[in-house]
Formats: sequence, structure tokens, C-alpha cells
Amino acid sequence: MPPPKDVVKIAIQMMGAIPQLIELNQTKPLAAVVKEVCDVWNLGNAEHYALQYVDGQQTYITESNRAEIKNGSILRLTTSPDQEAERLHSGIRSHNQDVKADSLKKLADLSRDITFAQEFINRNGLKQLFLIVEEGNDTGEILAHTLKAFMELMEHDFVSWETLSPAFIKKIVRYVNTGGMDASIQQLSLSILENMVPSSRPLFELVKREVTLDRLLTHLQVTNQQLQLKAMALLIALLLNASDAERRDMMGYLGERNIRQFIHKNIIHASEPMGDEMAHYLYVLQSITLNLLERRMRTPMDPYSQEQRELLQFLRHSAFESESEASAGTVSAERRRSVCVTEFRKLGFQNHSNPAQDLHRAPPGLLALDNMVYFSRHCPSAYSRFVLENSSRDDKHECPFARSSIQLTLALCEILHVGEPCSETAQAFYLMFFGQDHFFQELFCICIQLQNKTWKEMRATQEDFDKVLQVVREQITRTLSLKPTSLELFKTRVNALNYSEILRLRQTERMHQEETLAVPVLELRERLKPELLELIRQQRLLRLCEGTLFRKISSRRRQDKLWYCRLSPNHKVLHYGDVEQGVQSPPIESLPEKIPVADIKELLVGRECPHMKEKGSGKHNKDVLDLAFSISYDVEEYYLNFIAPTRYEFCLWTDGLNVLLGREMTSERTQSELDILLSMELKLRLLDLENISIPDAPPPSPSPPAT
Repeated sequence: MPPPKDVVKIAIQMMGAIPQLIELNQTKPLAAVVKEVCDVWNLGNAEHYALQYVDGQQTYITESNRAEIKNGSILRLTTSPDQEAERLHSGIRSHNQDVKADSLKKLADLSRDITFAQEFINRNGLKQLFLIVEEGNDTGEILAHTLKAFMELMEHDFVSWETLSPAFIKKIVRYVNTGGMDASIQQLSLSILENMVPSSRPLFELVKREVTLDRLLTHLQVTNQQLQLKAMALLIALLLNASDAERRDMMGYLGERNIRQFIHKNIIHASEPMGDEMAHYLYVLQSITLNLLERRMRTPMDPYSQEQRELLQFLRHSAFESESEASAGTVSAERRRSVCVTEFRKLGFQNHSNPAQDLHRAPPGLLALDNMVYFSRHCPSAYSRFVLENSSRDDKHECPFARSSIQLTLALCEILHVGEPCSETAQAFYLMFFGQDHFFQELFCICIQLQNKTWKEMRATQEDFDKVLQVVREQITRTLSLKPTSLELFKTRVNALNYSEILRLRQTERMHQEETLAVPVLELRERLKPELLELIRQQRLLRLCEGTLFRKISSRRRQDKLWYCRLSPNHKVLHYGDVEQGVQSPPIESLPEKIPVADIKELLVGRECPHMKEKGSGKHNKDVLDLAFSISYDVEEYYLNFIAPTRYEFCLWTDGLNVLLGREMTSERTQSELDILLSMELKLRLLDLENISIPDAPPPSPSPPAT
């Protein structure tokens, strides 16, 4: 007979003793279980002992987590958390440096466990760590273990960051600001400051004041990737928690200090490949920089602003300088007004007499005016050529510069997500963004000339304006999807993607769609589908066997903690466990936790996941919701929660788990890959029928021959 569901079969080890194999009754008090185990080994004072997992994080077993014990688990009988906390609390105060170092190292490891952490904090253990740092007598290994233990204890949120003493904070700041300090100590100190920044406004102001941007820039120039990463994490935390005015000032200063060049040289083109965490921070920095344009984008033009009116006049004078000067002193005011109206019409403003009205719509607001002025100042010959070339055309075929600039600015804001909040997980940044000062304005200069070129290629009239803009938008997005590494490369590729090429691509896509709609082809598609779906299923399972590195994200900040999950080669067990930063593909034997595939009951995605219900459903969490999935398993319905690093990984894992559960693959990736495979297979099958029209119905069968 199978054992009752409240009983699990486990092994218990102890140093120097023969392991015990027991049937653990989950209804029996844990203290009674420990007492029975101690009695077998003739150990007194059972209350001084506790059970602990042998593998993984070696978590202590408590009444609250004992339900997670599975059949076949291996536990260890060890000193209870309160006894261990007391021993280490005494050890870190020892005058023997070896004892102190060993105690602090053990403390840093055990502090990950929430039960131990609470016991140690209850003994005022944090105060002892503060003293070690504040007194400043210890350096090197002892100090590194102290800071590591402090970080692990603070992760449990038992104590507020606002309780840190000024003397402790001063020391941490000094470790960051002192040149030649041990890199591991500086990394931990930067992490501590990063955690302090979002905790309260006074702590943010303190860190901002004490750790200068110049010091962080110095850390970004080192070759130590982990130190670079921690410095960038603190910089991003400061920027995200600053007010709009503070953020603008900070970004202005960073621009003056050439942060873009530091990033381009020391991070993007470093000898070591960039990690996911740094890619995320560069995405956030790109997003923050582009969002500085939001204020101008959302501000309509004020027709009573002298400064803004002068910018409009500057555009007119730059394009029609000789004409304006010739008419300035020789004609009446009425005539000059008429000339202005004519010139604003030639510039492409729809409201010739009051061009400020064209810029009243926000977005793009004043950002469009800024772009036009930038183009006229930095590309004067191209600007004059654009305006004069079109003002000499027939009215129906002239490309309106101002109207094009306004609509193009709006399109670029949408493509680059200007004004949108930063994603918590995204890593997609443009390499060319960090290779160019004034990226948005320079991109506009390329694209406005592209608009004029495309307008001529389409032989467009005013009625075709929206069609031209649609083509230009397609040219830009298709080129950006190729991920050009510089603006020069972007310019070359986007100009090569002319209107004829866009038509060819559209025609190819349309023909492919039409080809696949013939009845015989549709029948062939249906016959091919099962075979190709099986191919996709096998690929998904192979991908799960390779495994994926997942990241733990807390509600407070993006965490460095990583864990890995992979499927066993026989597709029967999911293996998972925590891994250190830098580990890419750990062997399956190093992953201590296991879930039999047969025990998996359900796959949940998005808002249905338990960890998403906890996080809430705010706007800033939408990107995380799109990447979240969970599996429920075992009779008691435990959950393993995931947040995929990318949407692609989300699709692979949800598809793979559905295959293991014997269900259909439902992700958008499956459909797109199936379409690609079907298209390739159909083309191969129909090669011999090229240029032969396929009838909708089969030809009639001939009558049988006469006998």
C-alpha cells in the first residue's frame, strides 16, 4: 500500500554517525521528531538541535516550511538556529582574529536563512556588525565577511535601512571613495548604498551628496566587471529616485563628463562580454536619457513667448536669408508680412499666417521645433537644399518640411518609447545610442532627409502625406530591427531600404500570403502541420534540457540573485537551484532541488501566478506580468515561480511545460515558427510548380475507358 500523504520517507545525517532512514509524519510536532532522532543517537538536550537541508541553501526546517519536505529528501541534524546564533554572536566578538574571521564567514553563509537571521538580529547582532565597521580596526577578509553578512541579514527586511548609524554610513561611503581599496569591499559597499537610496529621501540625499558622480565614473573605468556593475547599479538607483529637476541636472553633468564615451569604451567594447544585468542598466540609462525629452515633447508652443517666436524666425531666415534681407528695408510692413506668410508656407507650415498653431499639438510640442532648429544649425546645406528644392516644385508635389518634421518627431518618440516608464526586466538598448552625442537629434537629421528622399521616390502629393510617413516609419523600424552599431551604419542601411525595396518586401509578403490561400496548398499545409509541430515540440524539450538562468526580482529592487532550472535528459525530472553570478550552464548534478514531471499539475501564467498576486498589478509591473509563469506540483499544490529573462524564453518554457503536460503549445512563438517552417516546406514542395497557377479545385476525372 502507498504511504499516507502526511508521511514522507527521508534520510537524516549527522557527522560521525550512521544515517537514519525514517518515515516523517507531518502531523507530529517538529520538536517531537527531533527528540526521536536525538534519542536514536543518544543525544541529550534535543531542544539544542534542529533539522536542516543538506543540499541547496541548507535551510533550517521549521513548522512553517516543513510541508516542503519531499520523499527522498536528505536532512542533517545540526545545532539549532538559536544556539548557532548565540555561538556566532560570541565568536564575532572574539579577540582571536582566526576565530573572528571564521565566525563572520559562517555568519555570512547562515544569514541567508530567515530563521537564523531572525535569531541573530534578536540578539542585537547587527549592532556588533556596526561596531566592527565603525571602529575600523579590521580590514580585508574580516571586513568583507562583515559587509556580506550585513547585506544578507538586511535582505530579510526585519530592520529598516533608516536605522543605520551616521558613523556606519560614513565608513561605507569612505570605502567607496577611497582609491586602492579592496575591490570586494568596494563592491559590497556600493551594494549597501544602492539599497539605501530607495529606502528614504534623507538617505537618497545623503548618498547623492557623499558619493559624487565623478567617483562613480571612476569606478566605471576599471576593468573589474563586478565593480563596474555595482557602480552602475548605484548610479541608476540615484537617477531613478531623483526628482525630475535633480535627474536633469545629474544627466547634464554626466554628459559634460563624457559618460557616454566611458560606457562605449570600457563597457560595450570591453574584452569580456557584457552580462544581462549590465545590459539592463544600459537600457535604463538610455530610457532615462530619452525621457529627458518628454518635457519639451509635452509642452505646446506658446505664441506669446519671445524666445520661441525667435526660433521660428530663425528657421525662416536660415532658409530664405537673401530674400528676407532684400525685403527688410525697402517695402512696407504689409508687404513684409506677406513675404513672411509666403516663406512660412514654403517652409511647410499648414497655418502660414500663424505657424505657432502647427506646434500647439503636444506631443510632439516644442520637441519638433527643437529638432527643426537643430537640423538647420548642424546641417545647414541639407536644410537649405530641402526647403529650396521643395519650394520650387509644383505645389502638389512639394514635401512640406515643417509638417514632415512635426509628424516625424512624433513617430520617433513612439518608436523610441519617449515618455514611457522603464521596464523592470528589459535589456534591449541601441549600441549606436552610446556611440553618438545628441542621439535623438542626429537620428532626426538622418530621417528627415530620408523622408524627402522617399517623397520623391513615391512622386507624392499632399494627399499622400500619411502614406509617405507610413513608409518612412517602416523604413526606420525595419532598419532598427537589424541593430546597427552606429548612426553611420543606420544611415547607410536605411537609405538602401528605398521605396522600391519596401514595395518588393511588401509584395513578397503579400505573394507568400496569397500562395498559401489556394485550396490545394491549404490542404497540404494541414498535412504538414503534425510533422512540423512535432519538430517544434522536440526543440522545446531540448531547450528545457539545456536550461535557463532565471533572476529573482524583489519588490524593492532588481536583485543580483540567480537560479537555474533545467529538464533531465529523460524528460522526467526538473532540476533547479541557486547559482552564483557568472555561472552560465551549471551541471545538472549541482542543482539540488528536484520536481518529478509526473507531479506537475498545472501551468499558470501572468496574473494567475502566486508571485504576481503578491506583487500587485501596477503599470510598472506589466512587463514582469508578461514574463511570469508558475507550475503547481504535488498533492499539496506547491508552486515553483519563474520570471523569464525575455519574452522568447517565456514562450520556450511555457511551450515546453505544456508539452510535458500533454497539452497544446499556445505561445505566439509557436505560431510564428510554425508559419516559417510551413512556408519553407511549402516552397520546397512547390518548386516544380513555379509560375504555374494552381487551380482551386482538382481537374475532373476522365470517364472510364470503353470495354
